[in-house]
Amino acid sequence: MRELGRDALATLEKIWRSHGDVVMLHVGPRSAKLGLMAFSSPEAAAQIFGGSTWRSFDKNDSAYRELRRWIGEGLLSAQGEEWTRQKRFVQPVFTKGAVDGYTDLMVAEIADVLETLPTSASGDEADIDLGDTMMALTLRVVVRALFGESGDDAVPVVRRSFPPMADTIIQRGLSPIKEPMTWPTPRNRRGLRARADLWEVCEQLITERRASGDYERGDLLGRLIAARDNGEALSDTEIRDQVLVFMLAGHETTSTALTFALHLLGRHTDIQDAVRAEVAEVIGDRTPTAADAANLTLTNAVLKEAMRLYPSAPMIGRVATEDTTVAGAPVRRGMAVVVSVRNIQRHPDLWPDPLRFDPSRFLGGAEKERHRYAWMPFGGGPRACIGQYFSMTEAVLVLAMLLREHSVTALADTDHLPVTATITQAPVEPVRVRLHRL
Repeated sequence: MRELGRDALATLEKIWRSHGDVVMLHVGPRSAKLGLMAFSSPEAAAQIFGGSTWRSFDKNDSAYRELRRWIGEGLLSAQGEEWTRQKRFVQPVFTKGAVDGYTDLMVAEIADVLETLPTSASGDEADIDLGDTMMALTLRVVVRALFGESGDDAVPVVRRSFPPMADTIIQRGLSPIKEPMTWPTPRNRRGLRARADLWEVCEQLITERRASGDYERGDLLGRLIAARDNGEALSDTEIRDQVLVFMLAGHETTSTALTFALHLLGRHTDIQDAVRAEVAEVIGDRTPTAADAANLTLTNAVLKEAMRLYPSAPMIGRVATEDTTVAGAPVRRGMAVVVSVRNIQRHPDLWPDPLRFDPSRFLGGAEKERHRYAWMPFGGGPRACIGQYFSMTEAVLVLAMLLREHSVTALADTDHLPVTATITQAPVEPVRVRLHRL
C-alpha cells in the first residue's frame, strides 16, 4: 500500500518485471482481503475494456468515486444506463465532421500562442518550459472550443483552479482512509474552493448562453444545449458536468502528449527535420486545415510513438461486477483490477527494443500487424476516450505549426524523463527546451 501510494507507476512496473503479465496483489494486511489484480497484456485489456465482457467491469473504484464527488456524473465517470444515455447526447459533438469544424478555431488559437512565445534578446532563440507552454495552449484551445469567444474569461479561472482540485481528487482517491470532505483540512479547503470557482464559471456561461438563445455558434456548449434524445434535453447540471470532463480531459492529456513529443523531437533532430520537411510539403506557408492534419503521416506517427512511451493515462482501473476470468486468472466480484497501459506499451513481446523512440512503428501498415490493444493511450472498447480525434487533430496541428517556425533542442540529456501519475502521467520536473526561430 505504501509503495503504490508513493509511486504507483514504478511499483506496477517492478511487479510486472518480477512476476509477469498477470499478478495478484494483497494491498495492506492480508486480513483486510484487499485484493488487486494487475494486468499487463493486451489480451487482458481486450477482455476488460472490449468484446462481449466489458460490462463485467465498471468504474466504481475509489478513484472514480472520488472523481464523481468533484466533477459530477459526466461521461467519464457515469455508469450503466446513465452512461449510455449521456453518450447518445454527446457522441454527435465529437464526430469527425464536428471536430473538423473546430479546426479553424484550433489553428487561430495555436497561432496566437506561437506569436507570444518568448525570444532571447537577439530575437533568435529562447528557453521555455514545455509543460507550462503546452498547458496554456491546449487550455486556450479547449475553452474556446467549449465556449467560443465568451470563454476567454474562463481561462484564468481554469488555470488557477484545476491543479488544486486535481490534487485533492487524486490524493483522496488513493488514500485508504478518507476524512469527510466537510473537514476543514488545507487540502479539502483548497479543493472545495477550486471546485466552487469552476462550477461558478461554467454555470454562468451556461446561463448566459441559454438567455441569449444563440446555440448556432458552432462551439461545444451550444451543441450540448441544443442536443436532443427523443425530445429530451440535458439539464444545466448535466451540461456543467460534461463541460468539466471535457476541460479536464481536453487540455491536460493533450498538453502532456505534446510536452513529451517535443522533448523527444528535441533529442532526435533527424526525425524533427523529417517532420519539418513533411509539413513544408503538405502545408507550405498556408493556413492548415483538418485534411492537412490527417495527411501529415510522419507527424502523426511521431505523436503516437511519444504517446506509446508516455501514455497520458498510464494505468486504468475497473471493478469486477461479477465472478469472471481474465487472461486465465479468476477475478472475484467486487475485486479491483488495473490495466497497466504503460507496461503494455513498453512490452518487449509487442515492441522490439521497446524503450527506443522510433516513429516508424506507426508507418507503412505496421499498426495492422499488432494486437488492437497493444497501443491504447486513449483506453479501448466502448468507453474509449470520446475526444480521441479532437486531441490527435489538435496535437498534430500544434507540432506542425510550431516546427514550421522553430527548431527545438532538448535541454535534458535523456529520452527517459522521470514521471509521476496524478490524474494523468506528467513529468516530475519541468521539461525545458531551446527554441530557435527559423
